Amino acid sequence: MSDEKNASEGQEPRQPEQARVQVDDSKASCSYANFCRVTGTPEELIIDFGLNSQPFGVPTEPVIITQRLVTNYFTAKRLLHALHLSVQRHEQAFGVLETDVQKRVVHKQS
Repeated sequence: MSDEKNASEGQEPRQPEQARVQVDDSKASCSYANFCRVTGTPEELIIDFGLNSQPFGVPTEPVIITQRLVTNYFTAKRLLHALHLSVQRHEQAFGVLETDVQKRVVHKQS
C-alpha cells in the first residue's frame, strides 16, 4: 500500500526502515590515547592520537603519535555529532567532565 492510501484509511504512513550497516572489526587495531592534535587541508581533516606521558604542564619529551586518522569533512561532522551525543549521555549519567587538568588536581595545603 502507498503512504497516501494508508493515510486516507486512517493508518499512519510507513516510515522507511533504517538500514543497518554491517561492520567487520576483525582487522581493527586498538590503542590508548590521552593526546590528540587536529590539523587539516581544505579537503581533509587529520587527527593524530598519541600518549602524553607528562599530562601536567608542557611536556619535556615529545608526544609520540601512534595513530593518524585522515578523513573528509563530511565524515568528521558525523563523528563530531556522534561524539557530542556520547559525551552528553555520559555527563548526564556521571556529571560534567572537567577538561582542564589543573582544575582536577587536588592541591594539598601545608
